[in-house]
Amino acid sequence: MLMATPAEARRWAAVLARDPAADGEFVYSVRTTGLYCRPSCAARRARRENIAFHETCAEAEAAGFRPCRRCRPNEPSRAERDAAVVTAACRRIEAAEEVPTLAELARGAGLSPHHFHRLFKAATGVTPRAYAAARRDGRLREELSGETKVTTAIYEAGFGSSSRVYERAGQVLGMTPRRYRRGGETEQIRFAVGECSLGSVLVAATDKGVCAILLGDDPDRLVRDLQDRFSRAELVGGDEGFEQLVAKVVGLVERPALGLALPLDVRGTAFQRRVWEALQAVRAGETATYSEIAARIGAPSAVRAVAQACAANNLAVAIPCHRVVRSDGALSGYAWGVERRQALLRREAAA
Repeated sequence: MLMATPAEARRWAAVLARDPAADGEFVYSVRTTGLYCRPSCAARRARRENIAFHETCAEAEAAGFRPCRRCRPNEPSRAERDAAVVTAACRRIEAAEEVPTLAELARGAGLSPHHFHRLFKAATGVTPRAYAAARRDGRLREELSGETKVTTAIYEAGFGSSSRVYERAGQVLGMTPRRYRRGGETEQIRFAVGECSLGSVLVAATDKGVCAILLGDDPDRLVRDLQDRFSRAELVGGDEGFEQLVAKVVGLVERPALGLALPLDVRGTAFQRRVWEALQAVRAGETATYSEIAARIGAPSAVRAVAQACAANNLAVAIPCHRVVRSDGALSGYAWGVERRQALLRREAAA
């Protein structure tokens, strides 16, 4: 018998697990039945020697196999149909001047409100109401970035009153709307650059806590990156006390398993924060896949969004996005370099 390749071994493992995440990546055919199926097919599992893998349905059919009537691999999957329903609802929310009610959204999808609510949250990680609020917050940031007056921007974004914006300004913008309108002007951010075994490390903090930990090879480039992230904020070099903070962060990079007992000024959407909280729950020396993180936050279909949230992380090592790997165990891109990710994982495994 020929030895299976690593790719075939991974695909067989997906078939054994009936893994829905593998649907769309390949199909498998069964020689004894003449059928081909999705990896997640619930039909009785065939013997390995009777199974062959195909990249597409067309390839399986060209080889003489018929689609299984149970899992219907040649039709859109249940996950794809659900994703289409949720996508249509998202577009409706984004285009509406007034947020549609749950009943209206469910009626448009042809589902009961309870079923639609559960489906929407599973796909996006948030409720329809929270999604609408996040989109409104995003429109506010867009309006404030233009030439529009602050009050006009608040109402154009869909807020009924300016008082509601100012009540949530710290969570939505990280500062008052007027300061955000001026690009963060008057917000003071202290920073310093240190050196560690992985290169240069820039640490920045507001009065709320550490807001950025950036890794790289060029200190000047790290400072420019900080300036881009906090446009027109007042950047102030750290004093001796701040150097102690940098030393603690350097210690975290050298021994990531110890963790960082420092306050963090974390800025992101509600979904990003949920992802980052899940990352902090992954223990040192362990890894998790993007799909596992998506499942842990209650959004198993939001794997791509989880990957995007990891890429948006500004707090290297403190929010350990380096512990997230692909489903096949491979290390994907890392904002601060795959080599640094490998070094961090080796140190945690050794500890």
